[in-house]
Amino acid sequence: MGKKVAKVLKMELPGGEAKPGPKLASAGVVMPKFCTEFNAKTADRKGEVVPVIITAYEDKTFSMEIKTSPVTGLLLKAAGVKKGSANSKTTIVGQVTKADIKKIAEYKMPDLNANDLEGAMKIIEGSAKNMGIKIVD
Repeated sequence: MGKKVAKVLKMELPGGEAKPGPKLASAGVVMPKFCTEFNAKTADRKGEVVPVIITAYEDKTFSMEIKTSPVTGLLLKAAGVKKGSANSKTTIVGQVTKADIKKIAEYKMPDLNANDLEGAMKIIEGSAKNMGIKIVD
């Protein structure tokens, strides 16, 4: 029989820089152990927001599933801007190339609800347009 689950948490933490905090404590996760493991697994993603699903068990152990970074953060980084447009219909804040879109789509493919790369690219393009980021060839 499997372990008994105490709590499941979905969090977004800075890659390679997780610190103990109240959210982890409320789940009953041994924070130093979690932070050490998380930081080791995400050291190559410093400066990115890293979504993680943490399953805390009643025996104070845990498991974690690290997801790909959010599309918005990847688009902002590719466009070289700090934040998206408040009104994407009238204000363009930056631009990305089709190659950038393809690279992001390939990276995000495991977490997207798309059947193929073409579909994934359309999802990323929609996000870019909503953020006021222009797509150029």
